[in-house]
Amino acid sequence: MNDLASEPMTASPNSLGLDFNTPALQRKRRMRAFKDRLARWCVSIGGLAVLGAITLIFFYLAYVVLPMFQGADLEKRDAIQPAWLADAGKPLLMALEEQNQVGMRLASDGKIQFFDAKSMEALTTIDLPLPAGSEVVSVGQDQPGSHRVALGLSNGQALVFEHTYRITYPDDVKTITPSIVYPFGEAPLTIDPQGRPLEHMGISVNSGTLLIAGSVGSELQVLSLSREENMMTGEVEVSEERLALPQIAEPIKELIIEPRQHWLFVINGRATADVFDLRAKALNGRYKLLNDGTREVTHATSLLGGISLLTGDSTGGIRQWFMVRDEDGKSELKQVREFQLADSPVSQIISEERRKGFIALDEKGNLGIFHSTAHRTLLVEPVAEGHNIAALSPRANRALVEANGKIERILIDNPHPEISWSSLWGKVWYENYDKPEYVWQSTSASTDAEPKLSLAPLAFGTLKAAFYAMLLAAPLAIAAAIYTAYFMAPAMRGKVKPVIELMEALPTVILGFFAGLFLAPYVEGHLPGIFSLLIFTPIGILLAGFLWSRLPEAVRLRVPDGWEAALLIPVIMLVGSFSLSMSGHLENWLFDGNMRAWLTNDLGIPFDQRNALVVGLAMGFAVIPNIYSIAEDAVFSVPKSLTFGSLALGATPWQTLTRVVILTASPGIFSALMIGMGRAVGETMIVLMATGNTPIMDMNIFQGLRTLAANVAVEMPESEVGGTHYRVLFLSALVLLTFTFFMNTLAELVRQRLRVKYASL
Repeated sequence: MNDLASEPMTASPNSLGLDFNTPALQRKRRMRAFKDRLARWCVSIGGLAVLGAITLIFFYLAYVVLPMFQGADLEKRDAIQPAWLADAGKPLLMALEEQNQVGMRLASDGKIQFFDAKSMEALTTIDLPLPAGSEVVSVGQDQPGSHRVALGLSNGQALVFEHTYRITYPDDVKTITPSIVYPFGEAPLTIDPQGRPLEHMGISVNSGTLLIAGSVGSELQVLSLSREENMMTGEVEVSEERLALPQIAEPIKELIIEPRQHWLFVINGRATADVFDLRAKALNGRYKLLNDGTREVTHATSLLGGISLLTGDSTGGIRQWFMVRDEDGKSELKQVREFQLADSPVSQIISEERRKGFIALDEKGNLGIFHSTAHRTLLVEPVAEGHNIAALSPRANRALVEANGKIERILIDNPHPEISWSSLWGKVWYENYDKPEYVWQSTSASTDAEPKLSLAPLAFGTLKAAFYAMLLAAPLAIAAAIYTAYFMAPAMRGKVKPVIELMEALPTVILGFFAGLFLAPYVEGHLPGIFSLLIFTPIGILLAGFLWSRLPEAVRLRVPDGWEAALLIPVIMLVGSFSLSMSGHLENWLFDGNMRAWLTNDLGIPFDQRNALVVGLAMGFAVIPNIYSIAEDAVFSVPKSLTFGSLALGATPWQTLTRVVILTASPGIFSALMIGMGRAVGETMIVLMATGNTPIMDMNIFQGLRTLAANVAVEMPESEVGGTHYRVLFLSALVLLTFTFFMNTLAELVRQRLRVKYASL
């Protein structure tokens, strides 16, 4: 018996009646292994698919965006020497119509030749009704796109005409018929009573009023012609007025009239501009266009819209000018930008008819393509030797250059000249602005408007909205997560956490709708109550905690451990109702009954109803569940052994929380903050409906904003596919994606460092 007792008792599976090598168990093991491998492959493929989708999105956005930053391209076709050009007079003006099919050439003998822009064959020849014995001396053009021309004649008169192109479809064939019309009659207007040749001309038509200027040497003649139609009789009354302006001291080179007929720019001498105020009939000022006495202005014209003046000089420099109000409210001519064509004198500058771009040619035949707002030189390339005159099509995709008895045909590919690093992210001095500013204004009622596509105010608005949202959400969510995971009773935690996480299911469009239609006007009407609520709530909580700690222990022990937070519910409700009910009394007592007017008038702080405060409240509410859920899980996942060990060594619960729990959970808490930040940055509907969508750069909490995401949502349906506006919106999306990627990468690096640093706890 002893021997049997000393021997260990072992039992084999077979002795117990169990067999682990049965076919059924083997099939079960194989099936389990197959499922494990399948799950591992599915997870791996899913993760790789997500990474691949993000990568494809990034490359697609880059594919759409990159064409904006390419320069212009120029293709020269074979020059043609048409037969009709041999007998034509000296060219004074060339033009192309909209479809690039018909060209127009004006000669000094008063003949206009319309020709096929592709084959250069003659179409129609028109003799202008010039007085006998007179010839064309000078040409003046109205603003780009008007096709209105004033001819200065050798007898002191001027003839005004327009070249038009009528499109018809006889037998379903598109036909363009060019013609000449005389909006102010075929009879020339007398500009110089003494009958001297008009060396330079300027013209502007605004609301039926013709303003025409001519010069003889340094003498200036300005005539205003108005026509008014009697609504009852239909009779047209014509009135003429000669404007008496101060005379010029030096010979005049160019005359340019601003389209609103406010300013007259007179380029004279070597490099001087006399600017006349036509409304006051006085000299506004005399401005020096070049500081170098060895250079002189060789050509001047106006940019699209007529607000800006372009001047070219003898060294290939081109400058942009426009009128700017100084601190005293006086308008003065300011140089805004400078470009460089080459090193030869600029002979001609032609403005585009639909964009703030222009082309320029010099005496050596170099052609340059520029854009004013973007301050961008897109191309400089030689096209002809010793050119005479050039024309640019309304679409700015074709040009004609006459040189040496031939006509050069040039194709231009320049789809996105408005974009440059400075126009997207830097301050730009826009027309009619007193100083450079950041502005987003993608659309306008007029095609003359300058493109304002700065992403700076949109990026600023995105960060501003995220900042105020995180300012509210981060402390509330983190504090709630720590209290729920560490102090709260498990039963109460099981009820509170699902309710907070359920908040994430609320559609943001509903939150935005609520914020825009209810919260914004409510905040405006209860500003003192809102701010007193933000101040009194933490004070009330601290006071309630202090009073609770002073109650007898018998009373405090009646509340189960971890349920103390329930006692704060009536405290918060009481403080909130008291603060909001006192709002009107506080407003009458402290702000004379109108806090909004007090902010605006007394403090100089503008107030918009839909502002960053409303966004912070609404979007902070939406972000809280994201931060809370991840941070609470991180704190709750801290091993209980660490907590119990710290308490066993004599640390208080607060010391254990701050020195053990929070440090151990810090990687997860930081990840929660970064994910909440990403959610706030990418939010669309709340900021779309509750901010006013004003793209301004102001940290004022009472001012509105516009974010990148909201801007894409608002303007993408209205943008032209493939256009500059369309691609800039894609660039906004790319900026958002890049920012999110950068933030996530930074968050992961910091999280890994925190994990390594506190892994030993």
